[in-house]
Amino acid sequence: MAKLHFKYGAMNSGKSDTLIKTAYNYTERGLYIATIKPLVDIKGNKFIVARGGAKRAVDILAAPETDLRQAIRSFTTRTALQKLNCVLIDESQFLSEDQIDQLYDVAKIDDISVIAYGLRADFQQKLFPGSRRLFELADNIEKIPTMCGCGSQAEFNCRKQGDHYVFEGEQVAIDGEEATTYDSLCGTCYIKERGSI
Repeated sequence: MAKLHFKYGAMNSGKSDTLIKTAYNYTERGLYIATIKPLVDIKGNKFIVARGGAKRAVDILAAPETDLRQAIRSFTTRTALQKLNCVLIDESQFLSEDQIDQLYDVAKIDDISVIAYGLRADFQQKLFPGSRRLFELADNIEKIPTMCGCGSQAEFNCRKQGDHYVFEGEQVAIDGEEATTYDSLCGTCYIKERGSI
């Protein structure tokens, strides 16, 4: 039986790059995949874009109301695939809890492996709803590590507006949009930047 996998990490941990490499590995072996990205992630438009420059076209752009199980069925029909082997999702934290449930059904009922890549928590250290549901349902959970500037393992994402760290605001602000950027920080550096030490 197929499984739902969740691979999470802080910003700059190489999640999109890993997805693109995984897609290549599947297709190199003659297997068929579908790639999904939430519509809210405007970076790269209809492409999954890794920080190192690699990119891959998105097969399904998911709006908040998109039924992912139905969208995957439509993609399979439209592309005349007899067998879809794997679904790869970038920025899965932006999906709704219902959409994560639909991906679980894709794995368990439709017998298609699903690998979701995303952030665990936002810049305020709070779980995204999609990530929370993935932690609840995923058969396998894997952390993709990255480093803080101090050399420790980064755990958190810290939002910057221009040169200043910010700790209030909407949960979603896309990297590169309106001078918004993110740093990956360890817990100690995050607390220092927040001004609690």
